[in-house]
Amino acid sequence: MADNKHKTDNASCSVLNWDQVSRLHATLSEVVPIHGRGNFPTLKVTLKDIVQTVRSRLEEAKVQVHDVRLNGSAAGQVLVKDNGLGCKDLDLVFQVTLSSEAEFQLVRDVVLQSLLNFLPEGVSKLKISPMTLKEAYIQKLVKVYTEADRWSLISLSNNHGRNVELKFVDRIRRQFEFSVDSFQIILDSLLLYYSCSENQMSEHFHPTVIGESVYGDFEAAFDHLQNRRIATKNPEEIRGGGLLKYSNLLVRNFKPMDRKEIKSLERYMCSRFFIDFPDILEQQWKLEQYLQNHFAKGDRSKYDYLVTLQRVVNESTVCLMGHERRQTLNLISIMALRVLVEQNIIPNATNVTCYYQPAPYVSDANFSSYYIPDTCGQSYPTWLPCN
Repeated sequence: MADNKHKTDNASCSVLNWDQVSRLHATLSEVVPIHGRGNFPTLKVTLKDIVQTVRSRLEEAKVQVHDVRLNGSAAGQVLVKDNGLGCKDLDLVFQVTLSSEAEFQLVRDVVLQSLLNFLPEGVSKLKISPMTLKEAYIQKLVKVYTEADRWSLISLSNNHGRNVELKFVDRIRRQFEFSVDSFQIILDSLLLYYSCSENQMSEHFHPTVIGESVYGDFEAAFDHLQNRRIATKNPEEIRGGGLLKYSNLLVRNFKPMDRKEIKSLERYMCSRFFIDFPDILEQQWKLEQYLQNHFAKGDRSKYDYLVTLQRVVNESTVCLMGHERRQTLNLISIMALRVLVEQNIIPNATNVTCYYQPAPYVSDANFSSYYIPDTCGQSYPTWLPCN
């Protein structure tokens, strides 16, 4: 990537250099706490240990594992240090064969049984059932089984939001939203090195590790990540249109690659978001989930994010009725105000527009304390700016 010798024949792939392999080793070797609910003890795991344990148990259970990958923001952090995306969840993708519903259940049971290996010494494991482990340590369970998509997600709980997410994929239509989150690093060669070699890695002695961009062009995606550029393909294919992630990238000072095209893309994003989440309660749920998953509790950028999201929705939504649009904008405003209160933030007043709603009696012809201009039949918005 730094020079041509790191390229492969496949445009979507590239060989990691030594600095990147070093960061990958540090990420896989970092101890991550998995917090238990109630009286259950905290599990202290490393990514390499959890991967090796789950993989070996899957193979014992006759579930074929084609490869294992580090995915998303964690992979991006390995490729470009301090890239602006941050790294919250630790996403691991197991490429497996899931030909029946029974295999989904088998994968789930294997993961739960694997957690027993990480219980502290002295804890009796005899009476701990898979259901008990699920209630104690699993943050989220997702299963998708259709003709086009066949995958499951098991998220291990971390109280600081740094969840370890194990994704088991047979097939999936779309694995990325934007080029900068399209990276996957294939871990198999490094895992084999851990198993077979006692020698410490060095710049001149380490396994060849391949990175892939599912965006399709590794060099282009890598350049976007380095230079904080926003690019995607067919945003109308993304569930939710990529709208929430796009607003997050803007807040993190990422800039659109094509400023002329971006307005058209924003309209696609908004249209797809409101197709997938047409109801205001669905929109609220989705937005609250996104904030919980991508922002720490006291993260000051949360307010800036909501302001940015409101601006994009306000400027680029063309598919909603007027009252539906106002309803969504009002929802985002209320959530932003809630963040201000929770974090005791005083916003920059130069960027704040205050609105008031005239009282119903203003339109009463007998009420003479107000001057009502003749609108000549024109319609005006119900809410009026204070200034």
